[in-house]
Amino acid sequence: MLLRRWRGLPLQLFALTVLPLAVLIVIVAFGSLALHQQAMRALVGERDERATRAAAAAITEQLNHRASAMRSLALRATDSAELEHVLADTAFILPDFAGGLAIYDAVGGLMASTIAPEIWQARAIDQHLAAAKSSLSPQGEAQFLATFPDPDNGEIITLMAAAAPNGYLAVGAFHPASLARRALNDIFSASDQAAAYLIAGNGRSLYQLGALSLSDEELSAHPGVVDALRGESGTTYLSADDGEHVIAFSPIAPVGWALVIEEPWRAVADPMLRATELGPLIMVPVLFIALVGLWFGVRQIVQPLQSLEQKATELAWGDYDAIAVPVGGINEIQRLQTELIHMAQKVKTAQQSLRGYLGAVTTGQEEERRRLARELHDDTIQSLIALNQQVQLAQLSLNGHPAAEQLSTMQQMTTQIIADLRRVTRALRPIYLEDLGLVTALDMLARDTGKALQIPVEFRVLGIERRLSAAVELAFYRIGQEALSNVARHAQAAHAKVLLEFEVSAITLAVSDDGCGFEVPESPAEMAPVGHFGLLGIQERAESIGARFVIDSAPVAGTRLTVTLSED
Repeated sequence: MLLRRWRGLPLQLFALTVLPLAVLIVIVAFGSLALHQQAMRALVGERDERATRAAAAAITEQLNHRASAMRSLALRATDSAELEHVLADTAFILPDFAGGLAIYDAVGGLMASTIAPEIWQARAIDQHLAAAKSSLSPQGEAQFLATFPDPDNGEIITLMAAAAPNGYLAVGAFHPASLARRALNDIFSASDQAAAYLIAGNGRSLYQLGALSLSDEELSAHPGVVDALRGESGTTYLSADDGEHVIAFSPIAPVGWALVIEEPWRAVADPMLRATELGPLIMVPVLFIALVGLWFGVRQIVQPLQSLEQKATELAWGDYDAIAVPVGGINEIQRLQTELIHMAQKVKTAQQSLRGYLGAVTTGQEEERRRLARELHDDTIQSLIALNQQVQLAQLSLNGHPAAEQLSTMQQMTTQIIADLRRVTRALRPIYLEDLGLVTALDMLARDTGKALQIPVEFRVLGIERRLSAAVELAFYRIGQEALSNVARHAQAAHAKVLLEFEVSAITLAVSDDGCGFEVPESPAEMAPVGHFGLLGIQERAESIGARFVIDSAPVAGTRLTVTLSED
């Protein structure tokens, strides 16, 4: 009793109601976790973007300060004849120009410098000054000339220059690395997972901070670098082996550089916040129990019902034995299947009685067709042939008379009526079927249909031909006739095929076309409401001889009708 109560549907439905609620709780929990992570991700991205912009602004301010100092040095070089004294008086700006200060004349000759002249000569200053000569003017701003490795020590330096009214040029050299280090010192802390990059406009790495060291080629393709070099700022994300990285980037406008900060956003979040991510894991056992319950419901309810539905569909197509195969499941489904088996037996008995009645009606119908065809052939057609001969004789006797043309028209009409009546007679009574068998009858049917539709109708025979009972041959012929009639009325096909296959223990007739196709009804009961009376007739004829009828069709995919009769 307890087992039967457990297998009952109410208790199982209750379990399937509770379990979805548990799944909903898990979804809400993990959904909250996902929203929490998205918020943390966006928060870290916004923080890094603000830090990058602040560092870029600090570097820009330092560059502007150096530009002002260079303009001041150029003006002092104009007012003083002792250039060495001028450089000595500006020693307070030397920390900003660790690479040295120099004054050149209008033709590029070195006049004075704070470091050895050989170092300035090795830097090829004259070439850089010549390249920027058009943009250097006494009224202009200080110009950034070039960024390159210093031949003296290999460190990256940047040259900037300002023109004096007397034509002298004040040139200064500074290290971008120290500039970036000073700007990032207060806002960025490098770690094993975080890094900062300062990139020149040509893609050269000027400064890298952190353990993530990248080459110039890797930096040029790194996310955010290209955008920053175009003058854009923002945040992007990159999937890496240690998780997703947030990449903040910002341009440094005066020199066309890019500043990029990269770090895993999860590593930046507070450890307590990361610990809260493990909270929803307590719902895993609940989810597991829910999945077990769902699995039980699927195995014991859903799958048996689906199987029972499939077998009910096969029952509707005439397979009365399919419903007897056990589908399992809970007691209610098994009892439902038992009732369906009893109903199928009753339907089978009623169907056999109806089939006998329909067989008698069909036999009477065929007999009436045969009688009508015989009368048309023996009386009407013979009379029309005699009339046609009399018209021909009258036409010969009136050769050249105006009435001969009218007699010629009558003779043509009579000939056409005879041909039409013969076609109707063949449709009413397939004489080829009675005399020559099913193969010849179907062959002539395919030829006549092809001529009427003006499309090729191919007829093929497979296997060793043999004669069948008169009822079976007539049923197969009428099925083929109705199938080709459907092709003519509905298919809009360009080609059709009729295949008759003789197997050892079965005979199969298949009629296919490449027409417009249609949606196949799920059961024969749906054929009449949608107007598929021809298919319903084929189904009934197939059942009358114990054959299996299968429809294979889809819109714009053509149609194939198959009738298989087993002789076991």
